[in-house]
Amino acid sequence: MRKKNFKMGVGKYFFCIKNGQSSIMISRNTRPEAETAFLSYKATKKDCEWLGCWNGKSYDDSTVPATQAA
Repeated sequence: MRKKNFKMGVGKYFFCIKNGQSSIMISRNTRPEAETAFLSYKATKKDCEWLGCWNGKSYDDSTVPATQAA
C-alpha cells in the first residue's frame, strides 16, 4: 500500500474519485464548496465517494450530499 504524500487537514471536507485501480482524494475548506465539487463530478458520471469532514482521527459529517434539482 502506498503512503499518502500529504497531511490530512483537520476541519476540511474530503471526497474520493475512483478511476480504475487508483483513487484521487480531493479536499475543500467548507461543506458548500465540497458539495458543489462533489456534485459536479457526479454529474459527469464519475465514480465518487463522499468521506466527510476530517477531525484528526475519523470522518464526521459524512452524510452524502443530495443531488441538485434541475
